[in-house]
Amino acid sequence: MRTIAVRRTVLAASAAALALLATACGGSGDEDKAGDGKGKAESSASASAAPAAEALTAAELEKAALAQADVKSGKVATKVAATDDIAKDQVKTDDAACLPLAHAQAGVAQGEPAATVKRSWTGDPVKPSEGTNPEDALLAALDVDKMLINLASYEGDGAAQAMKGLTDAATKCAGGFTATVSGEKMQVVKVAAAAAEGGDEGSAITLTVAVDEGVKAPNKIIVVRKGATLVTFSAVNLAAMGTGEDFDVPADVVEAQLGKLA
Repeated sequence: MRTIAVRRTVLAASAAALALLATACGGSGDEDKAGDGKGKAESSASASAAPAAEALTAAELEKAALAQADVKSGKVATKVAATDDIAKDQVKTDDAACLPLAHAQAGVAQGEPAATVKRSWTGDPVKPSEGTNPEDALLAALDVDKMLINLASYEGDGAAQAMKGLTDAATKCAGGFTATVSGEKMQVVKVAAAAAEGGDEGSAITLTVAVDEGVKAPNKIIVVRKGATLVTFSAVNLAAMGTGEDFDVPADVVEAQLGKLA
């Protein structure tokens, strides 16, 4: 889900209430944790040591992609909304070295895959308890995780090279960058990365994005390579876009998707 599209959803929900919420203290614990290890992107295996694997076809990727039956909560969409189905040429960055990060955040496949499939997942909203004050009720209603999932298969060592491009970008662009997605600007002020589990190699990347009213909100990316397939999860939380508070990427959804590629 694009940062800009999410921000509009939040503001449309209640501009006045979010102005109040934006003054709340925002935490970003995962960013600090991800910044450990000198802020460098890490992965569980070296791209250069990756064995050759056969690229999955588009039909095989469709079978391997997340389906509603694979998750216990939330909604899986097999057809991504038009506003979130971003083409590669719609994504640009002021620094070419940071383009892999902008592609990942927008749900765009890295490099030139042999085949690619997209999914989206939206979590269930939390129902506020009776008597909750309006501001807290709004925040509870907006406390929804949204995730774009991109599965891409590559010939030869393409998946390993795509993975390396992302982790290199996280290191080079740690101080931030500016991206334009579908003609709208996104200002990333910080990039932090750490290792992620679940495949031959993986990385968990947090982009801290400057949004309205001085709020800096986390956008999270998890990228995992399994053989010749690269799976990218781009996650945001609607409430966090208004408050800047941290959130956890739904681990059960990530595990469900990676499990189908075992």
